[in-house]
Amino acid sequence: MPEETNRLRENGRSRAGFDEKDRMLLRLLAQDATRSYADMGAQVHLSPPAVHERVKRLKRDGYIKATVALLDGEKIGRPLLSFIHVDTTGWGAKSPMRALSELEEVEEIHTVTGDTCVILKVRMPGTQALEDLLARIYRIEGVKGTRSYVALSSYLERGPT
Repeated sequence: MPEETNRLRENGRSRAGFDEKDRMLLRLLAQDATRSYADMGAQVHLSPPAVHERVKRLKRDGYIKATVALLDGEKIGRPLLSFIHVDTTGWGAKSPMRALSELEEVEEIHTVTGDTCVILKVRMPGTQALEDLLARIYRIEGVKGTRSYVALSSYLERGPT
């Protein structure tokens, strides 16, 4: 039995085939997904073809869900970043969640613990647009109330590393 536990990591990889070089590649891609395989390889001490194969495996195995562009809210006309806490009649209720996900201003939806059910991340052109969005949210069946928090500035926005 102790032998089995000692073999959890072979060649530096866990059973799932994920190692520290993979984590470093994910960190680099999260910072800038347009990096070349050669650039990433130089930073993690792998050849460009080895990096390419690892990135393909990370995509295939679901570590990389999508490759997206991080947009500048100010430049695209949505400088007002807000977080809206939404209280619903049932925690994680399906109907309100579907309706909230159809609102184009909503960037993220998270079910959470604590004194609210759901937190939305939204970007708006201004306060009037935020007020209009709140009115639409209140019309969704199952929504009991909201609390809004406007971000004055953002010091850090990044994904998991």
